Amino acid sequence: MSKSFASHNDLEDKVVAFEKLSENAYAYTAEGDPNTGIIIGDEAIMVIDTQATPVMAEDVIRRIREVSDKPIKYVLLSHYHAVRVLGASAYDAQEILASRDTYDLIVERGEQDKASEIGRFPRLFRNAESIPPGLTWPTMTFEGHMTVDLGNLEVHLMQVGRGHTKGDTIAWLPKQKILFAGDLVEYQSTPYAGDCYFREWPRTLDRLGDFKAEQMVPGRGPALKNATEVRQALAGTRAFLTDLYSSVQQGAA
Repeated sequence: MSKSFASHNDLEDKVVAFEKLSENAYAYTAEGDPNTGIIIGDEAIMVIDTQATPVMAEDVIRRIREVSDKPIKYVLLSHYHAVRVLGASAYDAQEILASRDTYDLIVERGEQDKASEIGRFPRLFRNAESIPPGLTWPTMTFEGHMTVDLGNLEVHLMQVGRGHTKGDTIAWLPKQKILFAGDLVEYQSTPYAGDCYFREWPRTLDRLGDFKAEQMVPGRGPALKNATEVRQALAGTRAFLTDLYSSVQQGAA
């Protein structure tokens, strides 16, 4: 069953799960709320998507500290939406990473998106006063592909195509076949399509399928623990997009 996103009508707290996917990878999920991925190397930690506020991010940090004392050196923004990025200050990371396209979207739409999401999602932003003034700005950007070494563990950051936004970035652990998909994939949740590329998103999902991931942290929904669940999530996201785009075309006809 798909879960709609947090809204004025969704004020009930969600149950958080913090799950170990491998010796290096964890998923922080909460019943359809935005997910956070964690990758732990021998020398440093990368956090993928920050939660909506620093107060929410503090719970992620608390759970990280239950399993590792390594420094949180990198924060990756999978895309620019406020619920993903405005908790960044809590991590005190050395670098905030994003695609150049995501940086450009922050310049173009960041203020508007921040105001809109704080207004639309009161539960997620009930501690909005903890958000520093201004926007979350990447300190390092890339185009296409970037590799980050966390200490005997390489994380591949990639843009594999436009979909949820033009700046979507995934993180990939090739030896462990674990994929952090951001909002390109949502499982048991209804994708947000306000910035999306309907025609390109299904092709981007095909490229994600080519990775043959054995585990995945989607943008929302539970962590996917096997290849069958990964395929189901890809297929479910694709089916939603196809149906919605078909309805839009019929309405415009």
